[in-house]
Amino acid sequence: MSESDDLNAAAAALMPDVIERLEKLVRIRSVAFPGFDPEPVHEMGQAVVDLFTDAGAEGVRLLDVPDGYPCVYADLPGPEGSPTVLLYAHYDVQPAPESQNWSSDPWEPVTKEDGRIYGRGAADDKSGLVMHYATLRLLGPDRPCRVKLLVEGEEETISHLEPFVEANPDLFAADAFVIGDIGGQASGRPGLTTALRGDVACTVTVRTLEFPVHSGEFGGAAPDAMTAMIRILDSLHDEHGDTVIPGVPSGTWEGADMDEDVYRGGSAIRPGVEFLGTGSLSDRIWAKPSVTVLGMDLPSTAEASNVLLPEVKAKLSMRIIPGVDAEEQLNALMDYLRSKRPWNCEVTVEKVKTGYPFHVDESHPAILAGEQALTEAYGVEVERIGSGASIPLVASLKKVSPDAAILLWGAEDTAKSRIHASDESVDPGEIQRMIAAQVGFIRKFVAAEAQ
Repeated sequence: MSESDDLNAAAAALMPDVIERLEKLVRIRSVAFPGFDPEPVHEMGQAVVDLFTDAGAEGVRLLDVPDGYPCVYADLPGPEGSPTVLLYAHYDVQPAPESQNWSSDPWEPVTKEDGRIYGRGAADDKSGLVMHYATLRLLGPDRPCRVKLLVEGEEETISHLEPFVEANPDLFAADAFVIGDIGGQASGRPGLTTALRGDVACTVTVRTLEFPVHSGEFGGAAPDAMTAMIRILDSLHDEHGDTVIPGVPSGTWEGADMDEDVYRGGSAIRPGVEFLGTGSLSDRIWAKPSVTVLGMDLPSTAEASNVLLPEVKAKLSMRIIPGVDAEEQLNALMDYLRSKRPWNCEVTVEKVKTGYPFHVDESHPAILAGEQALTEAYGVEVERIGSGASIPLVASLKKVSPDAAILLWGAEDTAKSRIHASDESVDPGEIQRMIAAQVGFIRKFVAAEAQ
């Protein structure tokens, strides 16, 4: 057997243990959103400490993150002069409200007929946790390099980890960062993500009246805030669905193409509904901006009465392309919203967050080693893809180690994982292949650095 065959076989032998541990983790309701019970989040943090301790890691501990949930950290020594690889994942998950209409209990993992494991966090990102666990198991105590672990406890909400990382650069410095919180287009198709869109967010509040008034007695001349808000939000897109905000640029994608069948299935677009925007599908989701209305404060249809609304508040998120400044892009969005005042209504805009975009240095030795390791683990050519999602921590890690490589990969396939949605799932075969790829990457990167 070749070295890659040996590695794939070793990963396969670990899978019963890996699946059992993944199922235990999925049962912990580690939702870090404000208003949710914090106890399961703390329980999950300790479970991650125990997980990596069981993998043979020494000195795994919880670090207090100011104003947030603790992160899990370890610094595992390697041979003198060897590079340092940091493995990242997160232990918090999205909520799973009844309104999502899961077909099974989201907090009780179940393997269905398609062989996938279903449950909240099974893919995002507890699959990343067990990938790293198995990687340490296979490397063993005589690991070829220094390995650091960083597991975040509030990635899915407003994270406090970025300033903590930047304030403690010695703890988190590395030669390569492995972000195990993403995936390829479909199971069995290895994807190396080379670009991330950024994410900026704000709220906009529209006021037209001092208080609610009768829609029949005063409607027709007095403007209601909801109608004014609709006109503002409609202006964010042109007739094709492209985001059109002055000072917010678009780009083009030059890597592998987004598979339209994968995208259509994963995005749950209903039959006959058209795609937004212009350009290639890859351009639209990886290299062009997109603004989304995440929510609005207004009466539900059940609570609606015959009144004109005096005030409406909306929260907006805008994905921004690699290579731009996030603060500048957020300011462009906020300035645009302030400029749109139907009927001279009052408009107030407030910042929520900025998350920076990122583009990988594809010539870095670690990236080349990762690509080769993926090829051997999967047995097929690697696709260099983008992601419309954002991982704000990447920008902080680059500040800590500007010359380090960032590897973005994992078991969260676009086609079927349904992260953040109902019936989230993961393919165990994808976890197995990624375990082999991570171990292979570390060995190849160490060998390349030694030359």
